[in-house]
Amino acid sequence: MLGMVKNSLLSTVEAWPYRLLRKGEKDQVSYEERTYEGGKFAAVELVGKPFDEASKEGAVKLLKYVGGSNDKGIGMGMTAPVSITAFPAEDGSFQQKVKVSLRIPSQFQDSPPCPTDESIKIEERQGMTIYSTQFGGYAKEADYVSYAAKLKAALGSDAAYHKDSYLCNGYDPPMKPYGRRNEVWFVKE
Repeated sequence: MLGMVKNSLLSTVEAWPYRLLRKGEKDQVSYEERTYEGGKFAAVELVGKPFDEASKEGAVKLLKYVGGSNDKGIGMGMTAPVSITAFPAEDGSFQQKVKVSLRIPSQFQDSPPCPTDESIKIEERQGMTIYSTQFGGYAKEADYVSYAAKLKAALGSDAAYHKDSYLCNGYDPPMKPYGRRNEVWFVKE
């Protein structure tokens, strides 16, 4: 636990490498199109719990893993964002199923430590192109649903992206009270 706290408070945060393709704005909604590198990710799936509870539980598990709860007992440093794959129901609310993931820091990409928590899986993922919109505050399910609707409206019907899920991203530790960064990402088809 001490490793997790030290890791999130004292270490620098490595950003997931990306390239900005373009910026846009429609109806006072700013958005970006970016392409992200692939790589290895630590991920945990949670089913049967409300989004806010499941996302918090998943994030804590991943923070413990990068903080030293792994077979090598080493703190790896932190990466951002913590991504939560959400699966919207027909009414726009989230189903009780999430996948919380974190890109493994660069220096551990070739050989990541094995998690001691068996619910955490190491996954190899391909690069992706996304549409993103950003907002502040302590994000909850209602915020992500609201900003997803705004992003959908801003992109219009011409943008091709996956509709069965989207990514809810947080960039900041919970103890940061101001200047928080959250994003909704639609993965381009």
